[in-house]
Amino acid sequence: MHIPISRRAALKAAGIAISLPFLEAMNPAVGRERVAPPKRMVLICNTLGLHPLSLFPKTAGKEYESTEYLDLLKKHRDDFTLFSGLSHPDQNGKQPHDTEMTWLTAARNPGLGGFKNSISIDQFAAKHFLNATRFPSISLGTNSQTSQSYTSNGVMLPAQHRPSNVFAKLFLDDSPQEQRRQRQRLADGRSILDSIGEQTQALNRQTSSRDRRQLDEYFAAIRAAELEMAETEAWLDRPKPRVDEKAPQDIPDAADLIGRTRSLMNLVPLILQTDSTRVITVVIQDHFVVPKIQGVKAEHHNLSHHGQDPQKIQQLKIIETEILKCFADFVSRMAEASEADGRLLDQTSVLFGSNLGNANAHNPRNLPIMLAGGGYDHGRYVAFDKQNNTPLCNLFVNLLGNMGIESDSFATSTAKLSW
Repeated sequence: MHIPISRRAALKAAGIAISLPFLEAMNPAVGRERVAPPKRMVLICNTLGLHPLSLFPKTAGKEYESTEYLDLLKKHRDDFTLFSGLSHPDQNGKQPHDTEMTWLTAARNPGLGGFKNSISIDQFAAKHFLNATRFPSISLGTNSQTSQSYTSNGVMLPAQHRPSNVFAKLFLDDSPQEQRRQRQRLADGRSILDSIGEQTQALNRQTSSRDRRQLDEYFAAIRAAELEMAETEAWLDRPKPRVDEKAPQDIPDAADLIGRTRSLMNLVPLILQTDSTRVITVVIQDHFVVPKIQGVKAEHHNLSHHGQDPQKIQQLKIIETEILKCFADFVSRMAEASEADGRLLDQTSVLFGSNLGNANAHNPRNLPIMLAGGGYDHGRYVAFDKQNNTPLCNLFVNLLGNMGIESDSFATSTAKLSW
């Protein structure tokens, strides 16, 4: 007799519980509809770009000749696709690095007068899952709370940059005092919404039909917020998943760029396997110090503006090589993690790239973009027109569709990307 196991089942003994990954036994008995593992999205940005001559092959297609950077990923050649000729239009902003805040939104003219950011693709996706998971999305950053995640109102959601805090929030029980504080915050928010709702209803009787339409939209937003808070409160009564992993130690030294990057990326498979969220962003940021990497004697940012100096380029390539090794190890962990009858990687679309195509010139065109996993037909280099770039948002539409979110467009997209 087949008795299906709950998706959130755990092994318990001596007061310890370990959450289970997605197993075949979590599907119903034969003859009933199978429950497929959820689809996920991970978006990783190296904000100072990748040296183009070390990354892009000379020829496109399945038979592309590898490069020194792609050699670092050779064991996963069939697990990823490399793109060139993709970018967001109108990205010349007020400051050279303003494109960091629009990599996931494609909002035009970042930082210029009157600029307001728009919703990022991770938050667009998270809205479709709401409270299906404990956290609709998680934003991670290697050095600060600066993230690339923006709400529909163009407000940045802070990144979490301390792995120990992320681990505690996801997998360690809150104290009774902290639970009470969380419930009080939710109650306070709900009472504020109730008060606003009553006042707005009174206004409704004194306004025009056009104003009432605006108020109706406002009411809808209030009701959505109330529902979201109710769902959030429900998660307070559900036990957090237990994992057979030690809590990571934070790395206080900002110069340890690679250690910080690796520590955050090591958490991602664990977060996904426990279905704590299905949408994750990771920002590899400028740490404003000389990275502790053998052979590197200057700041990462300064080296990215190498001015074709061979010695600076050599040091820059050392840094980027270590970052790509982190990414290669991450893809390996995702590929080695099994789920149902496949791999965690096959259920997760992993986008790795940068907001700068040529960091030396602050050029936001011809971005380095890799797509791994997600069940796509990989193993090729796809080169779009480097003079007349294809919107990166066309690929974003594919990512949304892969998660079951049917959307004909996103931001500056013109069509779903075909390759």
